[in-house]
Amino acid sequence: MTSPLPPKASFKAQMLLAREDAIIQSVNRLLAEKGFEAMTVDEVAADVGIAKASLYKHFPSKEDLAAAAMVSVMRRAQAFLDALPAGSSAVEKLREVVAWTMGLKLAGEMPSLPSQNSSLRTALIANKDYMDGLMDVSDRLGAWIEAAQAQGALNPKLPSIAVLYTLYARACDPVLEFLKMGGLYTNDEIVALVLSTCFEGLETR
Repeated sequence: MTSPLPPKASFKAQMLLAREDAIIQSVNRLLAEKGFEAMTVDEVAADVGIAKASLYKHFPSKEDLAAAAMVSVMRRAQAFLDALPAGSSAVEKLREVVAWTMGLKLAGEMPSLPSQNSSLRTALIANKDYMDGLMDVSDRLGAWIEAAQAQGALNPKLPSIAVLYTLYARACDPVLEFLKMGGLYTNDEIVALVLSTCFEGLETR
């Protein structure tokens, strides 16, 4: 006996989901362009084309808006990690992840990370979806770092946590924007350059 199909979402529910997606995409872009402190709820509402009161029906605060965008990015990261070829070496996987992250940054799709004293940071720490995703990504990257060190592809003398934070820092590396503003390199060339300086600096000597 076949299981019954799940009920199809109503048209209204589908429209609400589509609007939430549009809001999150707008917030993601504004966070990448301006950062959390400079972004305003009025800007988000105007960008999506809805009243601020309607926006608050979906997300009750500016922190909730930004947290939803950060959760979305974290889920994209998890999906990217899931899709990496199983046969790739640990260091190859790390390079692919860092290249993907820098590609998002150059495309204006990587939200600026919150400062230490930001209210967004407090909201993210309290957001279970975000923290679960962050721990999952960190655990997987950490395991690849340790494997790469054991294989001699990365310097085993460096603490794995220091390597992890070094790789995370590429998501907000100002070098990417400086090279792009110079107009001498394509996005792919910029990613290749920064990958080279990052990973060759970590190689075993």
